[in-house]
Amino acid sequence: MQIKAVKFRKEGFYTQPFAFGGEEGMEKFDKNIRYRGSLQNYLIDTGSEVILVDTGLPAGTPEEVPTEKSLAYTGKDICSYMEALAALGYKPEQVTKILLTHRHSDHSGELESFPNAKVYVNKEETDAAELQGLTNIVSVSFTDGAYYNFPESQKIEEGIYLIKAKGHTKGNSIIIVESDGLYYMLHGDITYIDEALYEDKLSVVFDDLSAARETQDRIREFIRHHPTVYCGTHTPQGYENLEAKRVMDLDRPVPTVYAEVDFSQKEQTGKYVCSVCGYVYDPAEHDGIAFEDLPDDWRCPRCKQPKSKFNPA
Repeated sequence: MQIKAVKFRKEGFYTQPFAFGGEEGMEKFDKNIRYRGSLQNYLIDTGSEVILVDTGLPAGTPEEVPTEKSLAYTGKDICSYMEALAALGYKPEQVTKILLTHRHSDHSGELESFPNAKVYVNKEETDAAELQGLTNIVSVSFTDGAYYNFPESQKIEEGIYLIKAKGHTKGNSIIIVESDGLYYMLHGDITYIDEALYEDKLSVVFDDLSAARETQDRIREFIRHHPTVYCGTHTPQGYENLEAKRVMDLDRPVPTVYAEVDFSQKEQTGKYVCSVCGYVYDPAEHDGIAFEDLPDDWRCPRCKQPKSKFNPA
């Protein structure tokens, strides 16, 4: 069993209010503290199957141009998701299964590139706009009972489990892979950065705050009782933990390395990108209305986040 990171963006950041402010409010935290950000998803090679955990941003998604007011920034392109997959030595036709953590397009963006793979999705997520038109969806009802302290799970293959982890979205899931005595927890956005799990803080992005708190409590309890390698999507810590087989110790945090950010101006297109779900606001598709002229209470049509979560493209 091999687990690999599919890396496609680097040198992003997440501010402390964004990463920590879900329960206490963003005003309680320092907006000038920026933690390292990136974008990567994961691949599980069992020897007989190639299984993806999420499928990156859609090809052509523009880079964001961060400013000092940006709460989050997904980073600079390394390459497209499909190019990153090819760089690992895999072709789309080799992929047999895709395990989707949740609907947001930085996780579901290239699903249509794998028509031969079965896409396993929490049944509560299958009505999402990002998944419409796909004919290879497997709706998961979590019929295999509890997995340790998680009440609902689905066994995908020997040693690979899809686990209900509601909160960030209504159909959010995590994946746990058992290998060589370790538990690899592959997650989407339980936390954007590892510091949030160490400090037991929730991000400001959630569909259900109480469910997000319950999920995080269960994850912390699981980590305390099982040697867990915590592999996130939005921080280099995710693939650093994976590559070092580093077991998370909640009482001994890995020292923080803060983001180094370049705010020098780049040419802007007039488009804006949601740093949460990747939705692109293009004035040309909205009667020429500039993003700046949208009402203050306007929200992302896909993930319902406010204008403050958008960056220029």
